[in-house]
Amino acid sequence: MFRSSCAHAVIGIACAVFPGGLPAADAVIVVQRSPLAGFRHYEAPAVWRDVSTGDRLELVREPDNPYDRNAVRVVWRGRTLGYLARRDNEAVARQLDRGAPLQANVARLVENRNRSVRLEVEVVAALEGVTRDQ
Repeated sequence: MFRSSCAHAVIGIACAVFPGGLPAADAVIVVQRSPLAGFRHYEAPAVWRDVSTGDRLELVREPDNPYDRNAVRVVWRGRTLGYLARRDNEAVARQLDRGAPLQANVARLVENRNRSVRLEVEVVAALEGVTRDQ
């Protein structure tokens, strides 16, 4: 619950400061980091060896998803890898519905037996005119 509240606050602040959208930036706010859900049920296993840490991911909102009203699909180069975990997707779904320009990338790749944590997704909001040393 705390993670969700914090994500709501951070995204809300970014959207209030930059209501017209967030252009390319020198700094970003990390909105959340979470494991990819559904790794073995989608195309992630087939492309596992091609994906790299830092690769850009597309977040696709699925408001009509019959299993999760806050569903956010994670896509890499046109291929569905899985979804943001249900426990972590509410704030991101709400902001995508509002048109917030969130970005995502592969934060971490871990090869282990627990397939639910093999790929970690980082969602960020860009800040214009802010440098990392400010």
